[in-house]
Amino acid sequence: MKTDIQIQKDVMDELKWQPFLNSSEIGVAVKNGIVTLSGIVDSFPKKLSAERAAKKVSGVKAITEDIQIGVSPAYRKTDAEIAEAVFNALKWHSAVPEEKIKIKVEDGIVTLEGELQWEYQRANARTAIQNLSGVRSVVNLISIKPKLNPFELEQKITAAFRRNATVDAGRVNVSTIGNKVILTGTVRSFAESEDAEDVAWAAPGVYQVENNLAIEEPEFAF
Repeated sequence: MKTDIQIQKDVMDELKWQPFLNSSEIGVAVKNGIVTLSGIVDSFPKKLSAERAAKKVSGVKAITEDIQIGVSPAYRKTDAEIAEAVFNALKWHSAVPEEKIKIKVEDGIVTLEGELQWEYQRANARTAIQNLSGVRSVVNLISIKPKLNPFELEQKITAAFRRNATVDAGRVNVSTIGNKVILTGTVRSFAESEDAEDVAWAAPGVYQVENNLAIEEPEFAF
């Protein structure tokens, strides 16, 4: 089993490995396998990149973050400029029905609202705007309209797990309450847990995924 000190070192090394990041800007603390990231970066994408890097590390059970965004004056935009850029980014994204999305911008924080049929549309709406200059954070309140009954939903997700190369379908159990999906079982890493959650979100009509997957403790020979 990895110690917290080993996990901390691995996370710090992974942050240094990312060319997009300045690892000296980001602090890493670990307690019982839970990683806390802190510091100040100059853009929202860098904050997301740090989170993704930490999730890749073996032994990480969960991540909390207190990374603040200090937008450089050279990249600072008014809320009106950001709103226009968000509207255009959604309009030109072929996978996002922008006419069904409402946009609000306040102090660089973008809030998206509306109703869509697929989680990939909801995720693409966020992805399309999170790298825009001046955006400090994205609050995605877009809801998903139910499309399948619970039994059909469970069957489709189970079949998707069997097709997936990164998820051990035999160790992941799927149950549903309405259009809420509940995942239980054991996975080998935090990354596999996220992959399983992504598969569940890809089903049509899913509006909530409760991820109760336990992460297997890695064993190391010394």
